[in-house]
Amino acid sequence: MIIIRSRSEIEKIRKSCQIAALVLKELGRSIRPGIKLIQIENLAVELMRSYGCVSAFKGYNGFPAHICVSVNDVVVHGIPNGQSLKEGDIVSIDVGVSKDGYFGDVAETFAVGRISSEDDRLIRVTKESLASGIDCAREKNHLSDVSHAVETKVNAAGFSVVRDFVGHGIGQDLHEDPQIPNFGEPHKGPVLKCGMVLAIEPMVNKGTWRIKIDKDKWTARTRDGQNSAHFESTIAITENGPEVLTVV
Repeated sequence: MIIIRSRSEIEKIRKSCQIAALVLKELGRSIRPGIKLIQIENLAVELMRSYGCVSAFKGYNGFPAHICVSVNDVVVHGIPNGQSLKEGDIVSIDVGVSKDGYFGDVAETFAVGRISSEDDRLIRVTKESLASGIDCAREKNHLSDVSHAVETKVNAAGFSVVRDFVGHGIGQDLHEDPQIPNFGEPHKGPVLKCGMVLAIEPMVNKGTWRIKIDKDKWTARTRDGQNSAHFESTIAITENGPEVLTVV
């Protein structure tokens, strides 16, 4: 069941979303060659504490960290450890928080120093595909119109959309209905209505869309070892179109 949120509920979700976005922004500023992934995690813990919120990820189905940090061929769910970032890497950071019973979720892929032109294009196309998906998240459109818009943008660039992970509804739980694939035919699935709150998150690979899971049962990598990018925004559907809640 897709929950229709009241304006007051959306404002509570917005508060969590803005905190998540502020945390992500500060973490992005810390990205540099030589920084360890665990240092990014520790900074996230400090920031969440300062904002009076808790991680949405820590302990979720046993996930051991407060944020996800995914480097190069890691698509999502990277666990921060002692690995150091190096010049030319790309790193995706996913931040989810809970405050006052409501959740916010946001992600972005960052360049570490100077990166290849193709990795730069991968990041740009993934960000643009998110924008295309958001633009279709309008009242009376179908859910798959969002999915189709993402896939169309990605395919036109010669990249591939990950099929094993999807976006999701969000509110009083981190993951709510509906699931939002980043691929599919248009004009299918539920009709979008004002008050729906969605976390749209394209995950885009340079090569094959297929992935594999590490022995830690969390870290998802591209099967061919090529790099992947990930962007996510939480949005509310309103009478005036999609409203991005994860902005600061």
